[in-house]
Amino acid sequence: MFLRLVADSFARRPRRKLLTAAALSLGMAVVTAAFSVSLDVGDRLAREFRSLGANLVVTPEADSLPLEIGGVDYRPVNVGAYLPETDLPKVKTVFWHNNIMAFAPVLELQARALPLPASQWIESVSVVGTWADHAVPLPDGGTFHTGIAKTNPWWQIEGAWFTDNARECVIGAALARKNNLKIGDLISLATGATTRIPSPLKVTGIFSSGGPEDEAVVVPLSVAQELAHEPGQYRKLYVSALTKPEDDFGRRDPATMNREDLERWICTPYISAIAYSLKETLPGTDVRVIRRVAEGEGVILKRVQALLWLVTLAALLAAALAVGASSAASVIERRSEIALMKALGAGSGTVGFLLATEQLLLAFIGGGLGYALGTLLARAVGQKIFGAAPEASLLVLAVVLVLAACVTLLGSALPLRRAARYEPAPILRGE
Repeated sequence: MFLRLVADSFARRPRRKLLTAAALSLGMAVVTAAFSVSLDVGDRLAREFRSLGANLVVTPEADSLPLEIGGVDYRPVNVGAYLPETDLPKVKTVFWHNNIMAFAPVLELQARALPLPASQWIESVSVVGTWADHAVPLPDGGTFHTGIAKTNPWWQIEGAWFTDNARECVIGAALARKNNLKIGDLISLATGATTRIPSPLKVTGIFSSGGPEDEAVVVPLSVAQELAHEPGQYRKLYVSALTKPEDDFGRRDPATMNREDLERWICTPYISAIAYSLKETLPGTDVRVIRRVAEGEGVILKRVQALLWLVTLAALLAAALAVGASSAASVIERRSEIALMKALGAGSGTVGFLLATEQLLLAFIGGGLGYALGTLLARAVGQKIFGAAPEASLLVLAVVLVLAACVTLLGSALPLRRAARYEPAPILRGE
């Protein structure tokens, strides 16, 4: 009997029901799109932020206090201790090893450069030894390809990167312009006094970084180790890791945490937690966060997520207002029906329950349609902005249906309360 009453109610005034469902579905479509993108935006933006470069730097613990201003280390490049290159595969064994996207060891020194076949040495040239695309053997038997091309993806290269362990190099654009160097030239590097011209390096590319490296020669790490007479050593390690923006808990000092809090902190991909894991894995190192990169990522991500939540709240409010207006008009139009039901013995609770059930059915219809439309919208937005569409999720469907039901009940609460309080006698008399 109850279901028949609901069905008869739906059969009347179908246009208003369709308008209510359409308004609700549009609101839920926006909610679905915003919610789907917000669930996916963290990982997507974190990967996009890796184009900003490394967010962690590893140095020897034995070094003196770093002179760092604004994230830039101003110590002389030859000052400090060294770290063993053989420990680098351990980087991919930390707890958050899947979040380590790239790393590159660096050995810097000052040298003299001799473009061939010229006979005039260029004094005090900055030489940076690193990996370009190096295959790191992992303890599990696999390999991990990494290097400066991945940790510094904003470096624009004309030509090609050098091959690791080859007599090749790339030079900064400013140094190339100043000394008339071009791709294919040969250049010799030497430290200290020398009576013979060292084996030359072939210039395979000219890069532009927008920084002081534009005045440098970048060579394979093995070449820099040979020039510095430090085989198998490096000075710094730049690490690019996917992280979660730090909140108040993430910024706490792990030394002050109890065991439960420390486990929770380590099991969350905060930048400081990954730094802690690296320090535990690489003995004798000091791991520092490059704050200007990490904090910039966190601020942008929080603002994007806040914008998505504001859009979601605005869509919910608009849907609630549309449902409320439609419900109020429906109650006014059906005053005589409600009065007749009460005159035949239906209580206020029964009338309210009948009308609320009708609204809930509209909510589920509108929510389902909104989820379908919102999924298409989310895929279009994700593909356009992030280059990858978020996947459909049953969790999002469940949340959207619950929100649709809540919005519908909240929006129609006042009209339903008014309907429950109608007195049948005055209405039936036409007053």
